[in-house]
Amino acid sequence: MASQCRMYENKFPDIDDVVMIQVKSIAEMGAYVQLLEYNNIEGMILLSELSRRRIRSISKLIKVGRQEPVMVMRVDKEKGYIDLSKRRVSAEDVAKCDDRYNKSKVVHSIMRHVAEKCSLDVETLYESLGWPLYKKYGHAFDAFRIAVTEPDTVLNDFMTAGEDGRPALDPNVREQLMVVIRRRMTPTPIKIRADIEMTCFAFDGVLHIKDAMRAGEATGTEEAPVKCQLVATPLYVLTTQTIEKDVGIKVLTDAIEAVRGKIEPAGGKMNVKEAPRTVSERDERILADKMNAMSRLEDEDESSDEDDDDESMGNIDVDGTSGLSAEKISS
Repeated sequence: MASQCRMYENKFPDIDDVVMIQVKSIAEMGAYVQLLEYNNIEGMILLSELSRRRIRSISKLIKVGRQEPVMVMRVDKEKGYIDLSKRRVSAEDVAKCDDRYNKSKVVHSIMRHVAEKCSLDVETLYESLGWPLYKKYGHAFDAFRIAVTEPDTVLNDFMTAGEDGRPALDPNVREQLMVVIRRRMTPTPIKIRADIEMTCFAFDGVLHIKDAMRAGEATGTEEAPVKCQLVATPLYVLTTQTIEKDVGIKVLTDAIEAVRGKIEPAGGKMNVKEAPRTVSERDERILADKMNAMSRLEDEDESSDEDDDDESMGNIDVDGTSGLSAEKISS
């Protein structure tokens, strides 16, 4: 059972394709590389195709083990020779290749895992499912992403044999495929936060601040709910969790304007200390620790005030007998 296979239906890339390679060795004529998307077949970057500038040091241009996009210059399918160029690749080409390759890696990992679990040849699984999905959706990754919530939309056509001779997808393979897809591709909500400073010294300032907080929270949506919390006067945080980063950024930007629109007409002030941005679990822990510490300080202050009140009450001459001896009291 073969566990290795190219990622795409074509055995070789086309001329002018930009492909992801890994450098294996460096020789006098150039660098020998492996094409990672084509089952590691060998290619070569000639010395003249490494850079547009005069080459002073090959080691500064390319290193063994490095992965990077290159352009296909020539393909000899019979002899298996592939000539590549690094200097002809633009920044836009790099971005597109990186995005495609990262998606293809996820798909390839899923296909190999399912093939192994179902005792299938991975190329057979690609022939019956993977490559047809590339044709239909542009990239199998996009098909898998849809399948997370709409498996029938993507897979029902594969439950019967195709007119092109494609075999039907075994129900057990489908079941295993969906288990892996949901585990690998169910999106994780992104945490987004904005830090603001807000004060209001007008009459009923605290109520105006609460109204502003509620106005900020009201801008939230079902996919990106907004929460406004006090950290330590005058610092407040606006937070949301959403699948789409751009959606979360916009929602918090709208929330900031809603807070401003409520507090400033009431005589208060608001400044953005940190604009909406994604935050890590570590950032959230630091914020939680800070809020807990402030809460403990407030509790200690309240406890101290109660103790002061008790001491004051103890010194008050409630019954008017202060300063009298026990003998005089008894008499």
